Amino acid sequence: MTLLAVAQLSKSFDGVHAVDDVSFDLEGGRLLALIGPNGAGKSTCFNMINGQLKPDSGVIRFAGHDIAGMRPRDIWRLGVARTFQIAATFNSMTVLENVQMALLSRERRVYRLFQRVASWREDEAMALLDLVGMSMHAHRSCAVLAYGDVKRVELAIALANHPKLLLMDEPTAGMAPQERNELMALTARLAKERNIGVLFTEHSMDVVFSHADTLIVLARGRVIAQGDAQAIRNDARVREVYLGTGASFSPRVSSRAGAST
Repeated sequence: MTLLAVAQLSKSFDGVHAVDDVSFDLEGGRLLALIGPNGAGKSTCFNMINGQLKPDSGVIRFAGHDIAGMRPRDIWRLGVARTFQIAATFNSMTVLENVQMALLSRERRVYRLFQRVASWREDEAMALLDLVGMSMHAHRSCAVLAYGDVKRVELAIALANHPKLLLMDEPTAGMAPQERNELMALTARLAKERNIGVLFTEHSMDVVFSHADTLIVLARGRVIAQGDAQAIRNDARVREVYLGTGASFSPRVSSRAGAST
């Protein structure tokens, strides 16, 4: 069953189409990689799905809800979680406290932080850390963790919301090859066990080809190829974008000239 359906999604800035008539579907338990060169429109797609940007046109349906233009926190409450290219954790807190904060937010108790929360949902937080292999570091400060471990904590924080859809923006950026493949293997396992749809962007092609069930390639805001790893490897237009000049994919000028960024 389709979890996320994106149809004819478009967004322009200063008269140039950043995203131009993009459509794709994602099912629960599957990993979909959105790839392409810098400026392809990947982050703009993410930001529209997650609510940071409002589309100029198009449809975004998640679990039966039309979420195009909704606020990020309302989309999050429907079951959409996100990790970021630069991991976002509270360095002044322990690993356990970071996950507890996510659980507090899920329960909408963020405005009651004056109460003692040191033991609040501790068992649930520890279970999430155990899932990502970080329970042994629960009482360490996030500030002293290796970067790969911070990425695992961020994944635990994302899972605190029991997401149906997980958006991962460059999840392995800054990680060593072994670390990044371990993180994506873990993500793939959890996605299948929990029936979570995962949409991710990634520049490490070893990660993409090893773990994505489906790949979508963007160039200058447009979908130029879609399929499994073998189909994408053999696609002549994809090879042109990555290995050639990409000149045949010049941006179209939008009729909405002068649109704000």
